[in-house]
Amino acid sequence: MVNKNKTKEKCPRCAKGTLVTDVESGEMFCSKCGFVLTDKVQESGPEWRSFTQDEHGDRARAGAPTSLTMHDMGLATIINPANKDAAGRPLTSTMKSTIERLRTWDSRSQVHEPVDRNFRQAFSELNRLKDKLAISDAVIEKAAYIYRKALDKGLVRGRSISALMASALYAACRDTETPRNLKDVEKVANIKRKDIARCYRLLVKELDLKMPVTDSVQCVARIASRIGIQEKTKRYATKVLQAAQKNEVSAGKDPMGLAAAALYLACVKNGEDKTQRDIAESANVTEVTIRNRYKGLKEAFTM
Repeated sequence: MVNKNKTKEKCPRCAKGTLVTDVESGEMFCSKCGFVLTDKVQESGPEWRSFTQDEHGDRARAGAPTSLTMHDMGLATIINPANKDAAGRPLTSTMKSTIERLRTWDSRSQVHEPVDRNFRQAFSELNRLKDKLAISDAVIEKAAYIYRKALDKGLVRGRSISALMASALYAACRDTETPRNLKDVEKVANIKRKDIARCYRLLVKELDLKMPVTDSVQCVARIASRIGIQEKTKRYATKVLQAAQKNEVSAGKDPMGLAAAALYLACVKNGEDKTQRDIAESANVTEVTIRNRYKGLKEAFTM
């Protein structure tokens, strides 16, 4: 069955029939006399072969969006891995070996610059850290942006790519107020904490980054979800932290340690059976930190 679209335009030859467009063949002809006006109609609308959706829910054109986490930002093309020609017929053995050779050279030609090889290694490390830390795409894009700026300034020369990428990711977490601390990054990156901290200080100084202070209230939900603390206890811990911020007790303190101490205080208040060791392990801090912060928070909340 041929898909046809009718229009209200009259035929210029017989002036009786209306013009009909055959979508399959692209011909425009008269419905009465059959006069073919054009044999190839250019389609001005979008391509409906892709079933992706844009932000409004409408079907959009094919192609993945550009991303800073790719060495070429997603703008490069590849030779189709399917060994078929334009008509869908399988290639001959001779042509297949030729296409394979072309694919190899096409892949090699995309990373002929040292910068591209650096980006490939750095962003493969970034994708590995993303899966282990469970971080959103917005944070990953920010980390890739910081690393690109560092490479432009020549900060990567003489330093470990993995350490600089881990420090860029930590800076992105700080900038987007994502509750991830240095110990979390150190654990998944398998790099010493002092190396990540040294590269982080270098990035902040050379790139003039303005890092916001991490809100300890955002760390409460993360710690509580790990050990299964009740919602009532979480709300009480949030009140304790808000009172500490109001009385300026939390100034200069580690946000994760403050959140862990507030949760322990809330567990004691509500009679929930959670030890200091349980909360310390889930918050990745020491029990001594919880005991020290516990005293200050208890005094601040009773003031």
